[in-house]
Amino acid sequence: MIKPQTQVPELSLPTVDGPQWTLRESKAANFTFMFFYRGYHCPICKSYLRSIAQKLDELAGLGISAVAISSDGEERARMSRSEWGIANLPIAFGLPIDEARKWGLYVSEAINPGEPDLFSEPGLFVVRPDGELYAAAIQTKPFTRPGIDELITGFKYIINHGYPARGEA
Repeated sequence: MIKPQTQVPELSLPTVDGPQWTLRESKAANFTFMFFYRGYHCPICKSYLRSIAQKLDELAGLGISAVAISSDGEERARMSRSEWGIANLPIAFGLPIDEARKWGLYVSEAINPGEPDLFSEPGLFVVRPDGELYAAAIQTKPFTRPGIDELITGFKYIINHGYPARGEA
């Protein structure tokens, strides 16, 4: 488990229709918001990433950049982008399972047709520009993710009041 106020692992992955995404090169003024999603097979991920894509301008206005990340290969990541209507959200793909585990993500085996043999369960990480973890939410299943509006409300408070990272003890 990565504790708040400690350095997160470095991560660099290819993106759909874009350059290689590298965490340390993120240009966010306040935070990089990393959404690890299960993959193309997940209908809940589809609606969740759509909700995030609709709020990218608001996040950018708060000095927050966002990226969606999965273990899917390029073809499935491209299908997610085109079929889910999330062209404005950077989608990184090819997350190795061993890297997912370094981030503390839970890993599941396929139980339904169309699922990859192994894939990571959802997680979101809020990382400061210096690579320090501010906050994380990790799930063992596709349900119970914090809503983007709730997160944005929290970000506004954090930024406006200098609220510190918690959970470091």
